[in-house]
Amino acid sequence: MPAGLIQIRHLYKQYETAAGPVPVLHDIALDIDPGEFVAIMGPSGSGKSTFMNILGCLDIPTSGQYLLRGKDVGTLDHDALASLRNQVIGFVFQGFNLLPRANLETNVALPLLYARVGRSERLERARHYLQQMGLGKYCKSLPSQISGGQQQRVAIARALAGNPSLILADEPTGNLDTQTSREIMDIFTRLNTEEGITIVLVTHEPDIAHYARRLVRFVDGRVVHDGSVEIAHEGAMA
Repeated sequence: MPAGLIQIRHLYKQYETAAGPVPVLHDIALDIDPGEFVAIMGPSGSGKSTFMNILGCLDIPTSGQYLLRGKDVGTLDHDALASLRNQVIGFVFQGFNLLPRANLETNVALPLLYARVGRSERLERARHYLQQMGLGKYCKSLPSQISGGQQQRVAIARALAGNPSLILADEPTGNLDTQTSREIMDIFTRLNTEEGITIVLVTHEPDIAHYARRLVRFVDGRVVHDGSVEIAHEGAMA
């Protein structure tokens, strides 16, 4: 397996519209090694969301190469992409994306259903990760019966259920207060430092970016900084 968990070379992305092609990403090149904690920043329209969609195998580049665990994402069909996504990646979103009528145990177990894990193992793993997030006593509760911070912990448990080597977190603290945001970021830090899970995190908040050890900043579809997080202090992105 190549050294980099993620290897990107000369990646371009454009969308076809009635008015013609709209370029979004221009000649992106970077590597992310196993165990890194990377923050992605940039103003609205900078291309960071498209970049995260490509990282998550939810979209494919127009040209260039994206290797995930040595597999060229651009050459994979829909089923192969889904399989790679389920094996490698856990997702955490700003809006939690929990099923409102399903209890927490069922929410956490859902990705394992798609991975064709047996029911008893799905529920056992769901309970394990809810316990790890301090929510073991809420297994049968609905999302509406717990706080926003607890819902984000459920979302993290769901991301962990598939034993991912990579977690992609899109504004995971965007709907949370300051104290709860710190608690969530402490969880990501622990997962990274103690369990070696690679974290790639999109944020608009410089203080959240500072939990990472590396900052990649996008402007107009290009990487304009890749290195120290100290640049995040220069100002929050719009």
